[in-house]
Amino acid sequence: MFCTIKHFIFAEQIINNTVFMLTETIAITRILISALFGCCIGIERYIHKHPAGVRTFMLICMASTLATLASIWICQTNLNLINGDPGRIAAQVVTGIGFIGAGLIIKNKYDVSGLTTAASIFATSIIGIAVGVGLIWVSALVTFITILVLASSFLFHDNNSRQLALEQEEKEKAAKSQQPEEPIIND
Repeated sequence: MFCTIKHFIFAEQIINNTVFMLTETIAITRILISALFGCCIGIERYIHKHPAGVRTFMLICMASTLATLASIWICQTNLNLINGDPGRIAAQVVTGIGFIGAGLIIKNKYDVSGLTTAASIFATSIIGIAVGVGLIWVSALVTFITILVLASSFLFHDNNSRQLALEQEEKEKAAKSQQPEEPIIND
Protein backbone atom coordinates (compact mmCIF):
# COMPACT_ATOMS: atom_id res chain seq x y z
CA MET A 1 0.00 0.00 0.00
CA PHE A 2 1.32 3.41 -0.94
CA CYS A 3 1.24 6.22 1.62
CA THR A 4 2.04 9.85 0.90
CA ILE A 5 2.61 12.75 3.25
CA LYS A 6 -0.99 13.87 2.56
CA HIS A 7 -2.26 10.57 3.97
CA PHE A 8 0.04 10.93 6.97
CA ILE A 9 -1.20 14.45 7.74
CA PHE A 10 -4.81 13.34 7.34
CA ALA A 11 -4.25 10.36 9.66
CA GLU A 12 -2.59 12.64 12.22
CA GLN A 13 -5.57 15.01 12.08
CA ILE A 14 -7.94 12.14 12.78
CA ILE A 15 -5.87 10.81 15.69
CA ASN A 16 -4.95 14.07 17.43
CA ASN A 17 -7.64 16.43 16.14
CA THR A 18 -4.77 18.80 15.35
CA VAL A 19 -2.17 19.21 12.67
CA PHE A 20 1.45 20.01 13.43
CA MET A 21 2.94 22.46 11.00
CA LEU A 22 6.61 23.27 11.22
CA THR A 23 7.12 27.02 11.34
CA GLU A 24 10.30 29.05 11.15
CA THR A 25 9.94 29.98 14.82
CA ILE A 26 9.80 26.32 15.82
CA ALA A 27 12.75 25.56 13.52
CA ILE A 28 14.88 28.36 15.00
CA THR A 29 14.01 27.25 18.53
CA ARG A 30 15.01 23.67 17.75
CA ILE A 31 18.30 24.77 16.19
CA LEU A 32 19.12 26.87 19.26
CA ILE A 33 18.28 23.93 21.53
CA SER A 34 20.51 21.63 19.50
CA ALA A 35 23.31 24.20 19.67
CA LEU A 36 22.97 24.17 23.46
CA PHE A 37 23.04 20.36 23.63
CA GLY A 38 26.06 20.16 21.30
CA CYS A 39 27.80 22.84 23.33
CA CYS A 40 27.29 20.89 26.57
CA ILE A 41 28.87 17.76 25.09
CA GLY A 42 31.64 19.82 23.49
CA ILE A 43 32.51 21.50 26.78
CA GLU A 44 33.03 18.10 28.39
CA ARG A 45 35.37 17.08 25.55
CA TYR A 46 37.20 20.42 25.75
CA ILE A 47 37.73 20.12 29.51
CA HIS A 48 39.30 16.70 29.01
CA LYS A 49 41.50 18.06 26.17
CA HIS A 50 40.14 15.90 23.36
CA PRO A 51 40.60 16.96 19.73
CA ALA A 52 36.94 17.58 18.93
CA GLY A 53 35.60 20.34 21.17
CA VAL A 54 32.80 22.82 21.58
CA ARG A 55 32.64 24.14 18.02
CA THR A 56 32.75 20.68 16.46
CA PHE A 57 29.94 19.30 18.59
CA MET A 58 27.79 22.40 18.22
CA LEU A 59 28.15 22.32 14.44
CA ILE A 60 27.38 18.61 14.20
CA CYS A 61 24.30 18.86 16.39
CA MET A 62 22.97 21.98 14.63
CA ALA A 63 23.64 20.59 11.16
CA SER A 64 21.85 17.35 11.99
CA THR A 65 18.89 19.31 13.31
CA LEU A 66 18.83 21.54 10.25
CA ALA A 67 18.98 18.57 7.87
CA THR A 68 16.06 16.97 9.68
CA LEU A 69 14.07 20.20 9.72
CA ALA A 70 14.75 20.73 6.02
CA SER A 71 13.51 17.24 5.29
CA ILE A 72 10.30 17.81 7.24
CA TRP A 73 9.89 21.24 5.62
CA ILE A 74 10.24 19.85 2.11
CA CYS A 75 7.56 17.23 2.69
CA GLN A 76 5.30 19.71 4.47
CA THR A 77 5.45 22.45 1.84
CA ASN A 78 5.40 20.23 -1.25
CA LEU A 79 2.36 18.05 -0.70
CA ASN A 80 2.45 16.94 -4.32
CA LEU A 81 5.58 14.86 -3.71
CA ILE A 82 4.84 11.29 -4.64
CA ASN A 83 7.73 9.74 -2.74
CA GLY A 84 8.10 12.29 0.04
CA ASP A 85 9.89 10.71 2.98
CA PRO A 86 11.26 12.94 5.75
CA GLY A 87 13.54 10.13 6.90
CA ARG A 88 15.73 10.15 3.79
CA ILE A 89 17.85 13.19 4.65
CA ALA A 90 18.22 12.06 8.28
CA ALA A 91 19.45 8.69 7.03
CA GLN A 92 22.13 10.44 4.99
CA VAL A 93 23.20 12.39 8.08
CA VAL A 94 23.85 9.08 9.83
CA THR A 95 25.87 7.84 6.85
CA GLY A 96 27.94 11.02 6.63
CA ILE A 97 28.70 11.04 10.34
CA GLY A 98 29.75 7.39 10.03
CA PHE A 99 32.40 8.42 7.52
CA ILE A 100 33.61 11.27 9.73
CA GLY A 101 33.76 8.91 12.69
CA ALA A 102 35.72 6.33 10.73
CA GLY A 103 38.27 8.99 9.86
CA LEU A 104 38.72 9.85 13.53
CA ILE A 105 39.64 6.33 14.60
CA ILE A 106 43.38 5.70 14.49
CA LYS A 107 44.99 2.35 15.22
CA ASN A 108 48.55 2.36 16.45
CA LYS A 109 50.74 -0.59 17.29
CA TYR A 110 49.24 -1.15 20.74
CA ASP A 111 46.37 1.31 20.90
CA VAL A 112 43.21 2.49 19.19
CA SER A 113 42.48 6.18 19.64
CA GLY A 114 39.58 8.35 18.62
CA LEU A 115 36.94 5.71 19.23
CA THR A 116 35.17 7.62 22.00
CA THR A 117 35.33 10.86 20.02
CA ALA A 118 33.80 9.10 17.00
CA ALA A 119 31.06 7.59 19.17
CA SER A 120 30.30 10.91 20.84
CA ILE A 121 30.11 12.66 17.45
CA PHE A 122 27.68 9.97 16.29
CA ALA A 123 25.58 10.40 19.45
CA THR A 124 25.59 14.17 19.00
CA SER A 125 24.33 13.88 15.43
CA ILE A 126 21.50 11.60 16.52
CA ILE A 127 20.64 14.05 19.31
CA GLY A 128 20.45 16.74 16.61
CA ILE A 129 18.10 14.60 14.53
CA ALA A 130 15.90 13.96 17.56
CA VAL A 131 15.72 17.69 18.31
CA GLY A 132 14.81 18.27 14.68
CA VAL A 133 11.78 16.01 14.89
CA GLY A 134 10.71 17.55 18.19
CA LEU A 135 11.93 15.06 20.79
CA ILE A 136 13.36 17.81 22.98
CA TRP A 137 13.08 16.12 26.38
CA VAL A 138 14.38 12.81 25.06
CA SER A 139 17.28 14.67 23.49
CA ALA A 140 17.98 16.48 26.76
CA LEU A 141 18.07 13.16 28.60
CA VAL A 142 20.40 11.57 26.04
CA THR A 143 22.64 14.66 26.16
CA PHE A 144 22.84 14.37 29.95
CA ILE A 145 23.62 10.64 29.79
CA THR A 146 26.23 11.24 27.08
CA ILE A 147 27.97 13.83 29.25
CA LEU A 148 27.87 11.47 32.23
CA VAL A 149 29.42 8.66 30.22
CA LEU A 150 32.13 10.90 28.80
CA ALA A 151 32.88 12.56 32.15
CA SER A 152 33.12 9.23 33.94
CA SER A 153 35.79 7.92 31.60
CA PHE A 154 38.17 7.48 34.52
CA LEU A 155 35.86 4.71 35.77
CA PHE A 156 35.63 2.88 32.47
CA HIS A 157 39.01 3.55 30.88
CA ASP A 158 39.79 0.32 28.96
CA ASN A 159 42.29 -1.02 31.48
CA ASN A 160 44.66 1.88 30.80
CA SER A 161 45.53 0.59 27.33
CA ARG A 162 47.76 3.60 26.57
CA GLN A 163 49.78 3.04 29.73
CA LEU A 164 50.15 -0.64 28.87
CA ALA A 165 51.31 0.28 25.36
CA LEU A 166 53.95 2.67 26.72
CA GLU A 167 55.21 0.05 29.16
CA GLN A 168 55.46 -2.50 26.33
CA GLU A 169 57.45 -0.05 24.19
CA GLU A 170 59.83 0.62 27.09
CA LYS A 171 60.38 -3.13 27.55
CA GLU A 172 61.17 -3.52 23.85
CA LYS A 173 63.64 -0.63 23.96
CA ALA A 174 65.30 -2.06 27.07
CA ALA A 175 65.59 -5.49 25.42
CA LYS A 176 67.19 -3.97 22.32
CA SER A 177 69.67 -1.94 24.35
CA GLN A 178 70.79 -5.04 26.30
CA GLN A 179 71.65 -7.00 23.17
CA PRO A 180 75.35 -6.77 22.38
CA GLU A 181 76.21 -5.07 19.14
CA GLU A 182 77.89 -7.27 16.59
CA PRO A 183 81.43 -6.23 15.90
CA ILE A 184 82.22 -4.68 12.56
CA ILE A 185 84.76 -6.76 10.66
CA ASN A 186 86.83 -4.96 8.09
CA ASP A 187 88.76 -7.05 5.59
